[in-house]
Amino acid sequence: KQRRVNLAACWCTAVWHRPRRSVLTLDTMNANVKKVDYAVRGPIVQRAVQIEKELKEGVKKPFEEVIKANIGDAHAMGQRPITFFRQVMALCTYPQLLDDNKFPEDAKNRARRILQSCGGNSIGAYTTSQGIDCVRHDVANYIQRRDGGIPSDPDNIYLTTGASDGIVTILKLLTTGEGRTRTGVMISIPQYPLYSASIAELGAVQINYYLNEEKCWSLDISELQRSLQAAREHCNPCVLCIINPGNPTGQVQSRQCIEDVIRFAAKENLFLMADEVYQDNVYAEGCAFHSFKKVLFEMGPEYSSKVELASFHSTSKCYMGECGFRGGYMEVMNMDPEVKAQLTKLVSVRLCPPAPGQALMDLVVNSPQPGEPSYQTFMKERTAVLSALAEKAKLTEEILNTVPGISCNPVQGAMYSFPRITLPERSINEAKAKGQAPDMFYCMKLLEETGICLVPGSGFGQREGTYHFRMTILPPTDKLKIMLNKLKEFHQKFTQQYS
Repeated sequence: KQRRVNLAACWCTAVWHRPRRSVLTLDTMNANVKKVDYAVRGPIVQRAVQIEKELKEGVKKPFEEVIKANIGDAHAMGQRPITFFRQVMALCTYPQLLDDNKFPEDAKNRARRILQSCGGNSIGAYTTSQGIDCVRHDVANYIQRRDGGIPSDPDNIYLTTGASDGIVTILKLLTTGEGRTRTGVMISIPQYPLYSASIAELGAVQINYYLNEEKCWSLDISELQRSLQAAREHCNPCVLCIINPGNPTGQVQSRQCIEDVIRFAAKENLFLMADEVYQDNVYAEGCAFHSFKKVLFEMGPEYSSKVELASFHSTSKCYMGECGFRGGYMEVMNMDPEVKAQLTKLVSVRLCPPAPGQALMDLVVNSPQPGEPSYQTFMKERTAVLSALAEKAKLTEEILNTVPGISCNPVQGAMYSFPRITLPERSINEAKAKGQAPDMFYCMKLLEETGICLVPGSGFGQREGTYHFRMTILPPTDKLKIMLNKLKEFHQKFTQQYS
């Protein structure tokens, strides 16, 4: 008996001291997640954060601050919030302020209307999964006004956690199959890394079509056709994604181009996804924003009754820049009713988008109107933001094009430039020896020597043998000038060093 007790004790001790194997390791985790890459918050940005910490600790650098021009975060770059938006958000968050006479009456009316649509009259309550009913109606009315009276059904509107949430949700619905039957998703190159990351995570197939840099990043239907035919050899292309105005390339599509894309999607039986979050950010003379939905309906029932379309908008860009509120919407057109029921089920799993983001989206689509107390201030602030962005878009193009070895297309819209850089062969070889993309090597040296944080073009995709970087035009004009001149000096020095 004693021997059995001793053996049991030994067994328990052995089990207790046996090294525990982790359930979750790099080998056992979801393989698709390991394929995800998101350049705008990648290694360069992580190093920029470290440098900021070093500066605070007193480490000497050849610069005094890090200028983060890597991401379209307007407020982080010093853009002031729109007064009306923040007034209403303050009232929604702390309703006791409704008794304060410092707030204009139209701001109070907006806040009361939003709060009355929330459970318990509180923005802290869950909302319906598709979004607050009155906000969806306001979004539909906004779309109808924007598109010249073309109807919009509130039941086709889904409020989202930023536009990115809606984009990923639609891609989830579309992704299916294995091997050659896997869903293929056509995305522009250069592209915004949300798309490549989501495609990788979902196990779909990324299909690249290249924008024409020599023609100001235009979209050629012949390139779409080439890309589609090649992809049909190994997957099932189902989706065509368009970003207009473009990110990272800043182009604005012509109406004719949008018509051509819609005809192509109809002919090839593709689901269209139109990322239109920069629709107010159009600067170049002769350019104008045309929504895919408007053009679709103006092309007549042959297209408007058949082509499946999801379009997306957000509170994060345009003149608002309210990235942190994570507000957005998507509108779906011609979606099979049974699939739409599945979409509603899918969004219900996450309960609802953030209620403050929904409230802010409402203010964007239901802004102050002529005759209301806040109208003049609102229009003054809105115009100032968009005018400043137009000025900085022109300034960026002009200064970068004075630098030998840098070529920058006109920044027609959005918030970014995507210049091509010519790199000396020695720098390319050194980068490859370090296992880095040549433009990553360039951008990392730029950060270490100047404090300027950009994103290499390789993070967005580019034609083989070309190199680029993406930079925002968001810093204040005086800081943008300093940054561009520093960049100019660095490029000249870099070229001399490696020539």
